[in-house]
Amino acid sequence: MFDSLSDRLNDTFDRLRGKGKLTEADITSAMRDIRMALLEADVNFKVVKEFVAKTKERCMTAEVMESLSPAQNVVKIVLDELTEMLGSTESKLVFSNRIPNVIMLVGLQGSGKTTAAVKLAYLLKKQGRSPLLAACDVYRPAAADQLATLGGEIGVPVFRGDGAHPVDIATGAIQEAVDHLRDVVIVDTAGRLQIDEQMMKEAVDIKKAVKPDQVLMVVDAMTGQDIVNVVSTFAERTDFDGVIISKLDGDARGGGALSVRQVTGKPIKFVSMGEKPDSLEPFYPDRMAKRILGMGDVVGIIEKAQEAADAEQLEAAERMLREGFTMNDMLDQMKAVKKMGGMKGILAMLPGGQRALNQMGGNLDEGIFDKNEAIIMSMTKEERLRPSIINGQRRARIAKGAGVTPTEVNSLMKQWGEMNKMMGRMRTMANQAQAGGKKGKKGKKGKKMRMPNIPGLDAMGLGGMGGLGTGGPKSDMDLLRQMEAQMRNKK
Repeated sequence: MFDSLSDRLNDTFDRLRGKGKLTEADITSAMRDIRMALLEADVNFKVVKEFVAKTKERCMTAEVMESLSPAQNVVKIVLDELTEMLGSTESKLVFSNRIPNVIMLVGLQGSGKTTAAVKLAYLLKKQGRSPLLAACDVYRPAAADQLATLGGEIGVPVFRGDGAHPVDIATGAIQEAVDHLRDVVIVDTAGRLQIDEQMMKEAVDIKKAVKPDQVLMVVDAMTGQDIVNVVSTFAERTDFDGVIISKLDGDARGGGALSVRQVTGKPIKFVSMGEKPDSLEPFYPDRMAKRILGMGDVVGIIEKAQEAADAEQLEAAERMLREGFTMNDMLDQMKAVKKMGGMKGILAMLPGGQRALNQMGGNLDEGIFDKNEAIIMSMTKEERLRPSIINGQRRARIAKGAGVTPTEVNSLMKQWGEMNKMMGRMRTMANQAQAGGKKGKKGKKGKKMRMPNIPGLDAMGLGGMGGLGTGGPKSDMDLLRQMEAQMRNKK
C-alpha cells in the first residue's frame, strides 16, 4: 500500500546520509521532499503541514545539526513524528463486565464492514471468546446470506431476523446471545454509497437501542482523501471509538488512512491485510511507521512464527536435532511459511525488504512452494525420510512424477542439504554444551553459523533468513531457546 511513499522517503534519507554534516538548506530540502511524498500519497494537507513543521523544528536543533550522525537523527525524528501521527501506542478493544459485550460496526457500503465483522469474530474466537454476528444490513442484496456463509466458514453463528427492522434485529441478537451464552455480539450495520440522513439516523437508532461497548468505523484504505470527510461525519453523529482500516494490502496510495488519527482523534484499532479470516491484525503505530520507513517489522515476524508454532512443531524441532532434517520437515516448513503470509509477506516485514520487493516490481513467485511440494510428494516414503539415498535415477523419476525438470529437483535437494548440515552443527554444539566443553559456545573453529535459506528466497539473491544467524552460533542457539521457552509458557 505505501510502497511509493516508502521509496520516496528512503531516497530522501539516502541523500542526507551521503552528505555527512548537514546544513539548514539540507534540512529544508529534505522537508520539502517529505512534504511532497506525503501529499502525493494522499495524506491530508493539514496533517502534512503540521507534520513537516514539527519535524523540521526538531531537526533544526543544535543537538541534531552538530551531532556525529545527523542524518540518522533526522530519520529517528521522522520515525517518532510518524509514529505520533499514527497514534503512538496500540489501542486495544475495551470490554466491560456486561454479558454480552456489543461491538457495532459502521461505515459506507463497499468499505468492507461485513468481511471486517467476520474477521473480528474470528480474532475474538481465537482469543477464547464466543462471538455472535448480527446481520443488520437489510438493504444490500444477499448481505445476510454473505454474512451467514462467511460466519459458517469460521464456525461463528449469525442472527438474521429476516424481514425485521435493523433495530429489532440488533436487540434480538443480544437476547439470542444471552440465551445461548455468547459473550460478544458483533453488529454489522447497513452502509450506503454515500452519507445520507437515513443511514445516519438508522446507525444512531441502533446505537441507542443496544448501547454498544465499542463502535468501530470501517474505512477502505483505497478511498483516498474522502476518508477524512466520511470519518469526520460519522464522528459527529455516532461518536465511534476507533477505526478498522480495510484493504491495506491494496495498490492505492493509502495516505488517507494515515490522516484518520490526526483528523478525528480516534485511534486505529485494527488493519486488514488480506482476504482470509486471519488477516485482521491489531494496529501498532510504531511498527507501521517502521515499515513505511523501510525498517521492517521483525517483532511481527517473531509473533507470526510463534502463532504458527505448536507442540508438534516443538517436538519435531527436538527430533531434527537428534536425527537430522527430512523432506517431511521441509514440507512442514513450507506450510509454516505459507501460514505466516508467504515469502512476500515475510520479506515485506524484514528491514529493507519492502524496498527490495519494489525494486523487483512487487513480483515474487510464490508458486515455488507448490512446485517444491509436488517434488516432495513425488518421493517415496523412504526417500522423504532418508533424502541422502536419492541418486540420479531417482531424481529423474521424481522430476517426471512432479512435472518439473531434474534441475529443479537438484535445487530442492541442495536446500535440504544446507538445512541438514545446519542441524548437524546445532546437534554438535548442543552435545558439546551439555558436556561443558568450550567448543559448544564458539562452534567449530569459532566460525559463525550461516542460517539456511527459506526455499525460494535464494533464487532472488536475498540470502538467508534475514538477520537471523548474524550473531554466530551462540546467539542463534540462545534465540531458539528463548523462543521455545516463550512458546511453552504461552501454552
